[in-house]
Order: sequence, then structure tokens, then C-alpha cells
Amino acid sequence: MEASAASLGTYVVGGGFALAFVFGLVAAKTNFCTMGALSDIVNMGHWGRMRMWLLAIAVAIVGTSWLSYAGLVDLTKSVPQRPVLAWLSLALGGLIFGVGMTLAGGCANKNLIRLGGGSMRSLVVLVFMGIASYMTLKGLFGQWRASLLDPVNVNLGERGWADQGLGTALAQATGMDAKTALLAMSAACVLALLVFVFKDKRFRGNSMQIVGAVVLGALVVGGWYVTGHLGFGENPETLETVYFATNTRTLESLSFVAPLAFSLELLMLWTDSSLHASFGIASVLGVIAGSAAYALASKSFRWEGFASMGDLRNQLVGAMLMGFGGVTALGCTIGQGLSGLSTLAIGSFIAVAGIMAGSVATLKYMLWKMEQE
Repeated sequence: MEASAASLGTYVVGGGFALAFVFGLVAAKTNFCTMGALSDIVNMGHWGRMRMWLLAIAVAIVGTSWLSYAGLVDLTKSVPQRPVLAWLSLALGGLIFGVGMTLAGGCANKNLIRLGGGSMRSLVVLVFMGIASYMTLKGLFGQWRASLLDPVNVNLGERGWADQGLGTALAQATGMDAKTALLAMSAACVLALLVFVFKDKRFRGNSMQIVGAVVLGALVVGGWYVTGHLGFGENPETLETVYFATNTRTLESLSFVAPLAFSLELLMLWTDSSLHASFGIASVLGVIAGSAAYALASKSFRWEGFASMGDLRNQLVGAMLMGFGGVTALGCTIGQGLSGLSTLAIGSFIAVAGIMAGSVATLKYMLWKMEQE
């Protein structure tokens, strides 16, 4: 029994590292970046990288919906699908995260990729982001979040909802079977995304972005499968079925803000026998390793520091905002923007809308400021 439990934990941690390694390699190769995609639109009116992100979402929705429909994972137990919709935390946290990632020149994922390519600037950003996210999970910032933001919510469970997915919303509104409603909403969302993505001739001709998006979306699906199916088994101590090697103690997919906090915690409290490597921690390391592998193979690895004191200030402020905002919004551009949206959780749409609004507003302000100067 104990060997079996240890094996399940090993599968989850190893699977998280392997998935994130490929994610880091592909994201580095294709220059995948949500903040960069928004910057392309605001500054140049170019939608190429945004279409890549949307295609990755479509692929993730298809795969995740199939896992749920086939009964291979129970998404109702995932954090994005919890029936208590803390809409204020999601919206405000997303907004703050969007401002932060723009000030820092990239989200958590982008900074992990840059670190793999030799950016010491990103190392500093990630450390401060990890500190802020830990403070939001268990420290001073967490007190503010728990006291002021999280209590403002809508408890959908009291209204008979099993989760906060769009499929459940459709089933509640029409009386449709839950599985049929899930397929209907998934098909509608995916079809709308694919029409928008592939209507652009230039994007249709960019095979690298298309293949990259498909791979990145599939990796999110792989995360749900590894933690929600392979890592789901019997605890030898309690004889209860549990999810092994995840910090949330339920199924997870790729996300990088809270895992940074847990990574710092493990490093600082290494001798604490209650702490162990997890899917999220392995994912953080995997993205760095995958990006480093690409940088070394392509000979693009180079050491990088801060350009000026102003750059340092913006990066540190952005890092702290991302740490607080990412935990408050229950995820980043990957944790909510890919993994969360793949479940069709209403809260994920709210968080992503906040992230995009915060980033676009900050980009426009920075552009206006440059024009004034």
C-alpha cells in the first residue's frame, strides 16, 4: 500500500515536471506570452500571438471536456469549479495581476521562461512574486483577502449547482442533462474560438504558432489527467481516496503563481518532513528547465540584468502585484487563462477579463506617458 501511494506521488510530480518541461520549451520556441499578445494588439494592432493563445484555449477545452464527459476526472472538485463564486476576488485579483504583469514585462510563465534563458532580472521578479503570493496565501495579504474580498460571493451550491461551469449553467437554465449541456457549451465555445482564430489568412499560414498552440493546450489537458486520474488513489493511512502530490489536495493543471510560493516554502523549510515536492513545484522547475534546454540548443542563452533603477522599481512593483493578484484571482494567465478556462468555469472568465483589462489599461497608460515625454 505504501509503495503504491509513493508511486502515485512520484507519477504526479514526475508528470508535472515532464509536462512543464515541454511547455517551457514550446513557449520559448514560439514566443508564447499573453502579455506580449496584448501588447502586440495595443501597440501594433497585430493579433497573431493572441490567436495562438485562443487556439490553445480551444484545444484545452476540447480535451478537458472529454476527460470530464468520459468520467476520467471529476472537475467539480477542482479549485476553478468550486460552486462558491467569489466574483470580487476574481475580478479585482485579475485586474491587479494584469497591471503587475505589464509593469514587470511579462506574467509568471514568461518570467520562468526568461529565467531559463539566463535572465537574472526574472529571478528577482519570481522571488518577490513568490514572497507576495505566500503572503497572500498565509500572511498579511491573506488577511485582507479573506476578510475583505472573499466574503463577497455568490454561493451557487445553495441554488443546486454542482459547480460553476457554463455547462451546469445551461443545464440549470434548460433542464438539459448535465453531460449533454457540457458538450453543447464546449462545442459552442470551441467553434467560436476556431472561427475567430482561423479567419485570419496570415495566422493560417503560420504552422509554428498553430502547432505550438495545439501542444500547449494539450499539455493543460495532460495536467488534469495526471493529477485527477493517475494521481487519484487510496491513502494508506486514512483509507480514503485522495489526490496525491498536489498543494490544493485536489486535481490541478498548470499554474505558476501559488506554486512559486510553495516552492519558496519548501526551500526555506526543507527539513520539515510534512512538506514534499508537488505537481505545482515540479511544474515551476519544469518550465525553467524546458526554456533553458531551448536556449542552450538554439544558442540564445545570455545573462541579463536590470537596465536601470526605474526598470528595477517597475519589476519589483509588478512582481508584488502579480503575487497578490494571482493568488486572489486563483490563477495567472496560465492558471486561469488556460487551465481555468479549459473547465469553462464562470469565475475563470471573470478573472481573465480582469487580467486583460488591467494589462490593456496599463499598456495604454505607458504608451500615453511615452508620448507625453
